[in-house]
Amino acid sequence: MNPPVDPLGVTETVTLGAASYTIYRPDRLKGVDPARFRRRPRTVQVLLENLVRHFDPAKSDPAHLVALANGERLPETAELAYYPERILLQDFTGVPVVVDLSTLRNAAASRHLPAGRVNPSVRVDLIIDHSVQVDSFGSPRSLGVNLDREYERNEERYRFLRWAKGAYDNVHIVPPGNGICHQVNLEHLASVVVAADRDGRPVAYPDTLIGTDSHTTMVNGLSVLGWGVGGIEAEAVMLGEPYFLPPPEVVGVELTGELPEGATATDLVLTVVRVLRETGVVEKFVEFFGPGVAHLAVPDRATVSNMCPEYGATSALFPIDAATIAYLRGTGRPEDLIARVEGYARRQGWWGAPAPGTVDYDRVISIDLRKVVPSVSGPRNPEESVPLGGVPASFGHALSAYRSAHPRPENAANAPAHPGGTPEAGPGPSSPRDGAVVIAAITSCTNTSNPSVMVGAGLIAKRAVELGLSVPPYVKTSLAPGSKVVTSYLERAGLLPYLNRLGFEVVGYGCTTCIGNSGPLPPEVDRAIRERDLYVAAVLSGNRNFEARIHSQVRANYLASPMLVVAYALAGRMDLDLTREPLGLSKDGRPVHLSDLWPSAIEVRRIVEASLRPEMFREKYQAIEVGDPHWEALDPPTGELYPWAPTSTYLAEGPYLRLAPPFLPTDGVLVRGARVLALLGDKVSTDHISPAGEIAEESPAGEYLRAHGVPTSEFNTYGSRRGHHEVMIRGTFANVRLKNRLAAPKEGGFTVHVPSGRAMTIFAASEQYRAEGTPLLVLAGKNYGQGSSRDWAAKGPRLLGVGAVIAESYERIHRANLVQMGVLPLVFRPGESVSSLGLTGLESYELTLDGASDLHPNAPVRVRATASDGRTVEFTAVARLQSAIEVDYYRAGGVLPYVMAHRFAK
Repeated sequence: MNPPVDPLGVTETVTLGAASYTIYRPDRLKGVDPARFRRRPRTVQVLLENLVRHFDPAKSDPAHLVALANGERLPETAELAYYPERILLQDFTGVPVVVDLSTLRNAAASRHLPAGRVNPSVRVDLIIDHSVQVDSFGSPRSLGVNLDREYERNEERYRFLRWAKGAYDNVHIVPPGNGICHQVNLEHLASVVVAADRDGRPVAYPDTLIGTDSHTTMVNGLSVLGWGVGGIEAEAVMLGEPYFLPPPEVVGVELTGELPEGATATDLVLTVVRVLRETGVVEKFVEFFGPGVAHLAVPDRATVSNMCPEYGATSALFPIDAATIAYLRGTGRPEDLIARVEGYARRQGWWGAPAPGTVDYDRVISIDLRKVVPSVSGPRNPEESVPLGGVPASFGHALSAYRSAHPRPENAANAPAHPGGTPEAGPGPSSPRDGAVVIAAITSCTNTSNPSVMVGAGLIAKRAVELGLSVPPYVKTSLAPGSKVVTSYLERAGLLPYLNRLGFEVVGYGCTTCIGNSGPLPPEVDRAIRERDLYVAAVLSGNRNFEARIHSQVRANYLASPMLVVAYALAGRMDLDLTREPLGLSKDGRPVHLSDLWPSAIEVRRIVEASLRPEMFREKYQAIEVGDPHWEALDPPTGELYPWAPTSTYLAEGPYLRLAPPFLPTDGVLVRGARVLALLGDKVSTDHISPAGEIAEESPAGEYLRAHGVPTSEFNTYGSRRGHHEVMIRGTFANVRLKNRLAAPKEGGFTVHVPSGRAMTIFAASEQYRAEGTPLLVLAGKNYGQGSSRDWAAKGPRLLGVGAVIAESYERIHRANLVQMGVLPLVFRPGESVSSLGLTGLESYELTLDGASDLHPNAPVRVRATASDGRTVEFTAVARLQSAIEVDYYRAGGVLPYVMAHRFAK
């Protein structure tokens, strides 16, 4: 039996549990100082194991590996050829990925090339979890009704995915109704340490992955290194290309102390998000260490790692320790896997949380768990955490700011959020007012993966029902667990009926309110909000609360633990101080405070231990790829090539191999005569650029669908239509809360065409510019593209004709997505911005390479903006192409044209 490939001579054979394996030891690489290697962050050590195991001299420089292992500085343009073991998809991002792969196959076949070479070479898990909407709620029939409607809306997409499972190797599909991809990954798919056959011998190595959803980082809580990427990046990895990494910077977050009574993992993560956003960890790898780590169970750690994108980091890794082993055993993993994980971690020196001072991090941030207090985050961004007692003031400030800009119509009732102004009067009135909570959703894998906060929510519901409290009728309540195990232990604990009594019925197993699938509000509530211009709120146990993401009519959105979601649902209003004021009156007329309902940590722990069983996980996951009768009745097409239907409004062959070329230098000039399509401010999210929620009837996308015979009731969401570029291009910049300064004060997907001065939709303007042969730019502020790893936030602008974006800073994934779609990301120099330079967005722009004839990483670009009166503004921006491979991707017009050319050139 031949030994595994080991050109660097770093393997050894070890016994892990009852079996022998070959493992790779990067500390044995020639030139590596073992003592210095031991002081490297765990994240770096895991990456190095992958780099030496997949070493290819054509793609990796051994000197770079040695320097990385010794903690020496690498060149800024160094590239590390990383090969993740798995790829995780959800259906909103997975369908476009499969559309792109199928487009490549069709293109290959049309050129008489072997289409079968377009085939994933790594394991791909696609979990259908994003398509369930909360149409039916508050009744025992909710789950079945919503699932039926899900299949009615999405049958064509699901047939397409059924076809993909048979047409491509290594593709595994989890049908609808089984859970959220990250919770399924945490509870079932992740192995921490993989055992596989390589060249005839068993090999053990760390489980690693990338995912096309930014919250792939959730599994970092189980010490599995993974992060979110764009779908086009994932496609390249599927087809055998490495994922090229720049030299990693690792920030150590030292945790000390223990969470105090009353504080939850949700409160901790909202604190972490705020602290790390304030400190700045964008594009950094984060790693948790210190004595406080031992006080966090894996579900708590997973909550913290899940919201890694909200604090801007690439990943957020926790160590392998006793808590890891307890979680693997508690979720029903096999004993041989558990023995392998512990044995491997100890052998590699990865067991336990590093003590302070034992690891050389690039920077260290300290967080004292004892200082975490109950809190929520909102009303617009996850980093806006507010202690519970400060919520009324926070909401009042947001309401005042809104009313200053939007005075209430004269014919609208100007009533307060509660009658009489006295908290003792009980919960809110029967119809909503300013400050009313109209959506209260226990949703998202962020929190539904954590039994402690779910049991805590059940206990609050139980005590509320026993005291006679109820939820006001205008509050839309829902419960959407991330896996079926959640309902199993809530039922076993006897808590699910109490949640149901308050309206928290199970509406589905998937992403609902958190992704924007909150469904319609009751007609009378929707009408009241529109007619009276009410400033209302949503409270959800999710990870995102960007403007218009949750619901187009809800302007204030707060992230909270499931326990506080129940509390705010009972209160029915956001302007209540839950630390002092009662939520309502008991059946005997006594004021009931949150403290009367809140369970102790000991009580929660006792019920979790009594209710949660490993066999629950084994039972629910044993046939995870087998669907319900709806799924099994689907009749997918067969064959290597997908038969595109020209009448479809869900699926269409992508146009990405026939786009106009990107801005490329001719005598140093990248582009002349460019116009600004949108002039945007700070914190423009991918939800602003490419919304996932409902499609408005009067929008360009709505008009397109109606023109193709789709009734308004069947529009579905933008997320569900990401497989069709004609719908999605019309949905680009269509968020109803987008603030394009060119169209101010009007909100939404509008702009002004230059030089005509005509106001129109962004899509209509792009079509006019296209007809005129005018290239386009976008100008923006800080953190452009924050939020979800959304390909369409790059694909959409590219299809609109945008060739470059100039911003103050970018979120990591979005910057990469722009490059991979052939859009040039430029940054202003520090201290400069649209405002400081006096740009209006009405100028004509010329971009020229500054002192170079061709593009290279971080090339300076001279920008000249010329106004209609001849006034000019000149400044230098930097092309954020970070490596030679990114330059190659950009020059090719994106990853797909690059992969197509290189894969079939081999």
